[in-house]
Amino acid sequence: MLKSMHGGNIAIVGAAETDEVGVLPNTSVYELHANAAVRALADAGLTVADVDGFATTMPNALEVAHYLGIRPSWLDGTMVGGCSYMLHVRHAAAAIATGAASVVLITHGESGRSRVGMPPMVRNPSSPAGQFEQPFGALAPYASFTTPVMSFLESRGLTRRDMAEVVATQREWAIPNERAFRRKPITVDEILADKPLSYPFTKDMICVVTDGGGALVLVSAERAKDMNLAKPPVYLMGSGEATESPIVSQMDDLNSFGAFRRSSKDAFESAGMTPDDIDHAMFYDAFAHLPLYMLEDLGFVGRGESGAFYAEGHSRPGGRLPINTTGGGLSYTHSGMYGMFAIQESVRQLRGDAVVQVPNLKTSFVQGVGMMFAASGSLVLSNQAG
Repeated sequence: MLKSMHGGNIAIVGAAETDEVGVLPNTSVYELHANAAVRALADAGLTVADVDGFATTMPNALEVAHYLGIRPSWLDGTMVGGCSYMLHVRHAAAAIATGAASVVLITHGESGRSRVGMPPMVRNPSSPAGQFEQPFGALAPYASFTTPVMSFLESRGLTRRDMAEVVATQREWAIPNERAFRRKPITVDEILADKPLSYPFTKDMICVVTDGGGALVLVSAERAKDMNLAKPPVYLMGSGEATESPIVSQMDDLNSFGAFRRSSKDAFESAGMTPDDIDHAMFYDAFAHLPLYMLEDLGFVGRGESGAFYAEGHSRPGGRLPINTTGGGLSYTHSGMYGMFAIQESVRQLRGDAVVQVPNLKTSFVQGVGMMFAASGSLVLSNQAG
């Protein structure tokens, strides 16, 4: 079954973000789901009536399906934070490969900034974080991430400047992108000179907070051949998923994320590829240190080499591995669960219709993280099947 859901046997035939991303105070969560769904289905030349499989995170999957008028025979409500959508793609591929569904719609809608229709932000005191981290002040994500990032930097001989290089690099991609939330040019020195919000993070080292959504439509590659698609399909070559501790303080190793290593290993092996085969990458970047972890844990560079990779310009426009070509969560958009937007940009790049298009792409790697360092999802995508 793993073979039948990888190697180009499953295709993304529809992909779209909401009409707008950013600050949308008059649009509810359900409306964001619906807008993205309608646009993605139209992109695939399909309608809601064609959908027999559905996946989302929140609100509850069956509630969103009902709102959209879908009565699915296959449903996935997996919720492990921002990388959930990578897992949804993997699960949808399995459902299509086994015949549990034929057309799967995956939607995301989140009013992360305006909070229209969002549940109240109430922390559960009985959760692991509620018992063992929050009483000590680790409430906001940036307060929880300080411990691993400081440990990571020290263990690698890196500094805050290396994180600032990530920010400056991604801002360069965002400047020509009119949909990006942060477009003002910025230098490494300006980033470092800003007052820390929670050391070592300055404001620009932390993601934007926005409203928006996106949706994907998946079918078998065989079915895709018979569809009159306006844009070429994008094929799933490999995937992986993994989890670790639900709280940062209980990570197996603060200096390296085992779930990144495991999910990416499965994705590369199922695709029959290595990092050398990847032309483009979308790394979940809620914070500036995450791409540094990912470069090393996924095997793109060796231990301690991630900082130099960014400083030497390898992920900038014209570099050998363009990363986060929208500006990423640090500059483009981040509604709270960013994974859908990372997948969308990989699809655009492979179709050849990205705002800032990288030439001659064949493969893209999408790496997500969920709930701090609790979950990981990896996808290898290509515009060539098999």
